[in-house]
Order: sequence, then structure tokens, then C-alpha cells
Amino acid sequence: MRVLIMQDTDQTVTIGATVPTGFELTAAEEVQEKLGAIARVSKNRGRIYFDITTDKLIEVHHLKSLDNLFVVVNEYEDYQFKATKEEVLLDWQELATKLPWTNALEVWKLNNSIRKKKGRRKRPNPTKSDQCDNVIAKCPDTVPSDPEELLEDCETLEVTENQADVSPHLENDSEEDKSSEPQDQESELMPLKFRVTCSRAGDKHCFTSNDAARDFGGAVQEFFQWKADMTKFDVEVLLNIHNNEVVVGIALTVESLHRRNITHFGPTTLRSTLAYGMLRLCKPQVSDVIVDPMCGTGAIPLEGAMEWQNSFFIAGDNNGTAVSRSVNNIKHILKKTQDGGSPSGLPLDIVQWDLCNLPMRSSSVDIIITDMPFGKRVGSRKKNWELYPLCLREMARVCKPGTGKAALLTQDKKCFTKALLQMGGLWRKLHTVWVNVGGLHAGVFVLKRTDVIFGTRSEDKAEPHTATEAQKENLGDASLSEN
Repeated sequence: MRVLIMQDTDQTVTIGATVPTGFELTAAEEVQEKLGAIARVSKNRGRIYFDITTDKLIEVHHLKSLDNLFVVVNEYEDYQFKATKEEVLLDWQELATKLPWTNALEVWKLNNSIRKKKGRRKRPNPTKSDQCDNVIAKCPDTVPSDPEELLEDCETLEVTENQADVSPHLENDSEEDKSSEPQDQESELMPLKFRVTCSRAGDKHCFTSNDAARDFGGAVQEFFQWKADMTKFDVEVLLNIHNNEVVVGIALTVESLHRRNITHFGPTTLRSTLAYGMLRLCKPQVSDVIVDPMCGTGAIPLEGAMEWQNSFFIAGDNNGTAVSRSVNNIKHILKKTQDGGSPSGLPLDIVQWDLCNLPMRSSSVDIIITDMPFGKRVGSRKKNWELYPLCLREMARVCKPGTGKAALLTQDKKCFTKALLQMGGLWRKLHTVWVNVGGLHAGVFVLKRTDVIFGTRSEDKAEPHTATEAQKENLGDASLSEN
């Protein structure tokens, strides 16, 4: 196998990234803000592309909006597929030999050295909840158009079976590993192991994702003389097809970046990338007080406290188990930052409280961001009809009139809309970002607190913001299931 050496450390390459569906523009804003690059939003929702020089590759891994990264080998905006499966097979074989692989493989190797220097943990054994990230589920012939559903359904093919299990060592530049150089050199002479991951959207194809991954993967194997291995691979080749748009890439992330901060998970912990996107929608400012009243495992306040350290975050939950998980996640982050030599401490407090009777002064909060109970796994939509109005009213009480904002995530859109209408002008909806959360079509409702002073209306003076025992029980159950 040829040895690839990065000759030009500042060559320009195209990086592709998957992002939470609906937050493509938010991710593009972060790319421009932190890298100075203009990101292009793909026709296939949930993906963006941007050009960088390779010396900025490590900075890409520090972006908070991106789930998975890959370097683009080549992209075709209007790929002309042949009419029959046999012709498409021949086309895949020809394409594999014509693609400009060299630069992308150089970036892949550079990325491996960056990951080793960062000391990233080894690939974990995939759990049921992680299978969408490792893309190992079978893909049906009719593929949904939503990228989140594609991640759950698309197929990764082992294009040749019964291959030998060979795991070559990656290059290590540290002084401590110089003694292992002969072994590393011997390993580099062995064929790399690879897999092909295909995601396909569109109903005008004469082939399935299974067909594309198998045929293209076989051509790649023949061209490079690599060995196929679906689980212990060195290189993951990506084949993304959306109608006539085709992008071939090489993966740069072993596991999704959205798992970066959480070690103590709930049954459906909010993705860190989605939490970060919700925070950016509200544009936190210096000295803002930001509250997550249903924090679950703490994904939202953790993202906020690490990125906006000049704001102050208060997070709470009705359920003691959820609060304990949040505290443990904070301890993990504090230990990691201390080990890395960073200053200790986060502008964040965790409290156990009753959401419908918050221990906070009226008009004291700048921003409220939370993942509201969906009423799916535990609880019910019926209970949400009582709970949502109480939640929104109490949020309105503590939020500053005229300037306060909120970003609230829920899949129970009908109940939320009805509850919003009952607020008597306390909240005004600015816009809604539609997202895919675990296969559920949900919305992030961005609200603005009107200048109506809480307590000036008769319904406010009646102090309805005290939950019944049944509502408290429902809220506690929802904290464990929906966060």
C-alpha cells in the first residue's frame, strides 16, 4: 500500500458534516463565526459543506453544531444514473477508478494523528441507542427523505465476506512511541480494512442502497486491494445519494460528536448538538441569566455554560434522579477541564424544584431554554393539556417582560399551541424550527416575552401556578423519559 504523506499543510479541502435536521443554518453561522468559512447547505437536509485549509482541521472538531464529519472525495450536483441496474453497476466500477482519492486519504491520515494527540477514547461497542450513529441497520428499498430517518435506516455493507481480521497500527508521532516504529512500518504494509456506508433518498433510482454499497464497495476494494470489515475497519467510505446529488466522502469521526459531554444518560437524553442549536437561537449575551426548568441530564445548561461563560445558567428538575445525573455530568466536565489544565468551575447551578412554582423572583430571567415532556414514553398527552399552561405561565412570571426569550422543544405541537393561546398575551411566538428527535417530528418554538407585566391580570393574581400532585408525578416521570 502506498504511504501517504501530507506535503502541503495548508491545502484547501471540502469538509462535510451532518447536523441536527432543521439547524443547518445555525451550524453554518457557527462555521462562519469560528472558522471564517462560508458553509453550503445541502439539498439533503441535515448536511452542510464548507472549505477549509488543513491547518484548521483540529478546529473543526471543536465546533459544537456538528454531529459527524467527513472529507469530500468528490461531489456531483446532477449525476446521471444509467437506466438499468447492470449499467449502474458498471458505472460504479468506473467511478471508483476515476475519483481523486489522494487528497482525501491524506486528510484522513492527518485526522488520525490529530485524534491520537487529543487522546480520544477507543470506539465503544455499539449499543441499541448508538446504532444510528454507526449506521449498521438495514435500509429499506423506499428510503425516507429525512436524514435523521436515513441515519436510523441506512445500510452499511461488508462487500466481501470472510476476510482476515487485520488491524494496522496508525502512525504515532510522539517520542514515547518511537520504539514501536518497526512494528508500525510493518503494519502499514498490510492492506487497510474498510467498509462502505450508503445513504440514499429519492424514488427515481433503479437500485437500492444495498445495491449501491455492495457494487461501489466492490469496486473500491478492487481498486485499492483493501480488505472489507464492517466493524473493525480503518477507513469508512461514505456514499451519499439524494435524488441526482451524489457525494463520496471519507469519515473523519469514529463516533458522533454530539456525545461529547454526557456520561450519565437518561433514556432519551437530548443530543448536545441539538441543545447547542437551541441556545444559539436565543443569542445569549454577557450577564444573561439563562434557565432550564426541566434539565433532565443537563445537556442544555452544560452546553451553555461551556460556550457562554459570561452568562449564568440555572438548571433544575422535579425529579431527584434527573438532578443527580446532571450533577454527575457536571463533575465529569469539571474533572476533564481540570485534567486538561483549564480553569475549574462553570457558571452553572443545579436545583431540585417544582417547575410550576419556581423559587425565583418575578422578572428575573433573560432566557428560558428547555426540552418539554412529549408525553410519549411515560405520561400522556392528556396530562400535558394540564401541565403545559402551568409551565408557560410560570415561565412568563420569571421571565423579563419586553426582553425575555424562550426556546422550547416539544413534539406535542397541538397541546403547546393551545396552551400558548391561553397565556393572554404573555408570550409571542417568533418562529418555529422543525427538527427530528429520535424519529419524531418536533418543533423548537422560539418565543418573545411581551411587555405585559405578570400579575396585572385577574388570572395571574389567582396564582394558578401550583401543580397538583398528579401533575407533579407526571412531570417527574417525563423528566426521566424525555430528557
